[in-house]
Amino acid sequence: MAAPLRQHIGQIERLCQQYGVARLELIGSALSEDTFDPALSDIDLLVEFEGNESLFARYIDLKLELETLLQRPVDLIMKRAIRNPYFLQEVETNRVVLYESARSRLA
Repeated sequence: MAAPLRQHIGQIERLCQQYGVARLELIGSALSEDTFDPALSDIDLLVEFEGNESLFARYIDLKLELETLLQRPVDLIMKRAIRNPYFLQEVETNRVVLYESARSRLA
């Protein structure tokens, strides 16, 4: 996992709690220090929210706060929006869970 994420995991968990995230997963180049370029790479995150209340506002606010915290662009992808089965398969096999709410673990 790339250093910017390791350094801020506690703050990321607090943001997830604040914005009603059910699950947040790391995908893409930041999975490995070998593929992550600290000068150029963005952070790709797969997100699932609890409920649909104020979903757009929570999505935007979480994205902006993560970009501020990590000091780089964040691609925040909603899992249910993925339509390409090949991309979904790649995501399913190459991901790291950063946060999972207690409610999500029970489901």
